Amino acid sequence: MQRLLVALLAALDAAIAAAVGLAVVLAPFTLLWTLAFGLDADWGALWPVSGTLWQFGHGVPLEVVLPDALLSGLGISKDAARFALSVPPLALLVFTLLFAARSGRRAAVAGRWISGVVGGTAAFAVLAAAVAVSCRSDVLRAPFAAAIVIPVAVYAVGALAGAVVHAWSEGDDGPIDLLRDRVDGWGEWAAVPGEAVRGAVVVTIALTGASALGIAAMTLLRGGEVVALFEAAHVDALGALMLTIGHLAYLPTLIVWAASWFAGPGFSVGVGTGVSPAGTELGVIPGIPVLGLLPEHSSIWMLVSVLVPIACGALAGWMVRSRLVWEDTAHGYGPRAAIALSIAALSAGIAALAAVLASGSIGPGRLAEAGPAVGPFALAVGVEVLIGAAILLLAPRHPDELAEERTDRWNTEMARYTTPVD
Repeated sequence: MQRLLVALLAALDAAIAAAVGLAVVLAPFTLLWTLAFGLDADWGALWPVSGTLWQFGHGVPLEVVLPDALLSGLGISKDAARFALSVPPLALLVFTLLFAARSGRRAAVAGRWISGVVGGTAAFAVLAAAVAVSCRSDVLRAPFAAAIVIPVAVYAVGALAGAVVHAWSEGDDGPIDLLRDRVDGWGEWAAVPGEAVRGAVVVTIALTGASALGIAAMTLLRGGEVVALFEAAHVDALGALMLTIGHLAYLPTLIVWAASWFAGPGFSVGVGTGVSPAGTELGVIPGIPVLGLLPEHSSIWMLVSVLVPIACGALAGWMVRSRLVWEDTAHGYGPRAAIALSIAALSAGIAALAAVLASGSIGPGRLAEAGPAVGPFALAVGVEVLIGAAILLLAPRHPDELAEERTDRWNTEMARYTTPVD
């Protein structure tokens, strides 16, 4: 397929991704505007707020400046009139990342992944710049450069990841094949890069699933507290609907917090607070319904939760080891140790990036610190995943595994000397 056509199709994908994301934000706010203010509402304020929240959903930090009229009407102190908001609802970021990966993979299938990634990223950059220029709000203020660079970076990373993964596995008759040929010349060490990435992906998916199950379990155990906080908010049906949508948008963010809890360091919901398996210290926290899921007390048995990341590392080590046996490569302890270390390092890097995105400020005053600490979370995940992966990758080889290798080699040798008979 021609480069120009691939670039144009990738640009169309980027436009669809941006449009869907904006529509997801704009639709509920349009409903809120209509039901709350009627047809005589100030529709000019709807687009700036929606566009700014679209930027916020991609990780752009915001500065909230409350007008004096609102402060006096709600009885809020002037000290809380200006504060930062930097813990985004990551659902929108995840959607853009996955949509971009799908677009990058399609460009790689067409054989022009570079053109597809560049075309899609350029189109998304134009749209992000248009949103940044047109969505200037006095209440929600985003840094102009960050409002363009951060959403574009999210799309570019997703498109590049989708394209490179497909090109690495299927070939691209270009730079990826040249790199793959050079790596294949490393002998037993050639399996290290690919298997390390595969193992880190397994760890990420497994830890994400375990964290989501943890949130589901807490919802069953402490659902009454969440309902009580909904009732204490004294909102009508529309307000309850908007709160529910907001909670769903923050679900990936909460999954990162739960993963940090399983890893051990936990997270905070304000200055001087901490929620971890070793102990819970909350104090006064805002009455956000989802915070009703937080455990009031800790138990010594909760420290067993650190086995979850270790199990995720063991799962990755088992899957990688099975693949190494099947492909009859990386027999020595050196390559396998390098794979285990690389899986742990990549998993720690992913955890650090997730913590950066899921931590920051959620309000004024003591709410300026929330979420997991980047360094402890990344270090804990790296060490625990290394333990699990190393156990499976470096353990003595079982007789059944050796027998499987001998059978595979025998079948290969027999196929080499067997001629087909009509």
